[in-house]
Amino acid sequence: MGAKLSGSGGGRYQEEQNAEINVTPFVDVMLVLLIIFMVAAPMATVSVKVALPPAVAKASPNPPKPIYISLQSNGRVFIQDNQSDLASLGDDLRSSLGAKRNPTKERIFIRADKDVLYGDFMGVMNMLQDNGFYSVALVGEDKRPVGQ
Repeated sequence: MGAKLSGSGGGRYQEEQNAEINVTPFVDVMLVLLIIFMVAAPMATVSVKVALPPAVAKASPNPPKPIYISLQSNGRVFIQDNQSDLASLGDDLRSSLGAKRNPTKERIFIRADKDVLYGDFMGVMNMLQDNGFYSVALVGEDKRPVGQ
């Protein structure tokens, strides 16, 4: 598996081609990189212990008459206290807003049971966006102590 670099007659500059791969330099470089990363990785972590205070956001003021969409764990959808379904959600929401309020500027509050399937929740979110309701807030249970 060799080839001559000079002419067919051989001669003074006769060299054979080496077809073997020398992996020793490659292994040396990889070991050096491994050691560098093993030494540098612990230095990148934060080792200073800090007791962080809990983040409790203040409640934002509600609009004059907030609109709530409620999702129950069995998949039923309610606008305020009126039952709706996914197909008519946009029309029902517009009718509950009334003619005075601008639907594109309204914030819609979504209350969902903790056992609601993610697909059902995303179906409601997609239907709201398809009908032009882009300002959506999610309502959660307030865990702050009373009096704060």
